[in-house]
Amino acid sequence: MGFTLEGVGLTHANGFRALAGVDLQVAPGERLALIGASGAGKTTLLRVIAASLRPGEGCVRLLDGQPWACSPRKLRGLRARIGLVHQSPPIPPRQRVVTAVLAGRLGQWPLWKSLASLVLPADPQGAQAELARLDLADRLYERCDRLSGGQLQRVALARVLYQKPDLLLADEPVSAMDPALSELTVALLNEEAVRRGVTLVASLHAVDLALRHFPRVVGVKDGAILFDLPAASVTEALLRELYAAEGGLPLAGSVAPDEAPAIVDLPPLRCA
Repeated sequence: MGFTLEGVGLTHANGFRALAGVDLQVAPGERLALIGASGAGKTTLLRVIAASLRPGEGCVRLLDGQPWACSPRKLRGLRARIGLVHQSPPIPPRQRVVTAVLAGRLGQWPLWKSLASLVLPADPQGAQAELARLDLADRLYERCDRLSGGQLQRVALARVLYQKPDLLLADEPVSAMDPALSELTVALLNEEAVRRGVTLVASLHAVDLALRHFPRVVGVKDGAILFDLPAASVTEALLRELYAAEGGLPLAGSVAPDEAPAIVDLPPLRCA
């Protein structure tokens, strides 16, 4: 599933301009990373792409249609084909891991099956298979409030993998993981997108992860797109402009699990 944004803008109720004149076209099967400083608008942009937040300006096209011109029923069907991994997964703390993973298909199952699965999991084998890909198979019946932040993020990833969406979106999906696990998880997301031929858009705080794993990188600053380039064409000068307000560039190795991201200077990449 590809998508197109034309002149998309959004202003919050408090007057804050979150997005301004965003133009972005992504073809089916493309993989791109969104990077930028905290508060740049990456999360808001992903929510607009996911059809969970309606922009105040511009046009959004998903599946050759406009989600906000659809009937409520068609909009629900469209959202069921989009998988969004949240930085802080909205999973009830007392919910079991198996139930959290199977929730990925609630929008695809009939109501009776969805309700029954809350009591007796409908497909524990399927949930366990996705958890195994993230080294969490032994946590199938664990309560979610007994997991670490990084483990909870992997449960959220397993849920989206189980969903098998046509459009895969991830908002800081590895922010609570150590560098080695972050590397493996981002690689898995890319492998899944390539294997299934689906579109992948991920916002990442760690610049080095974005440049290593994604063919296309979009820099977001102050709610607008600063650059949209192949990863190999992203220069040190562009990155320093993008992160000027933070005084340095964030790297995967500089982020401690379950802590706020640290900022460090990036060794020279390329000259403009």
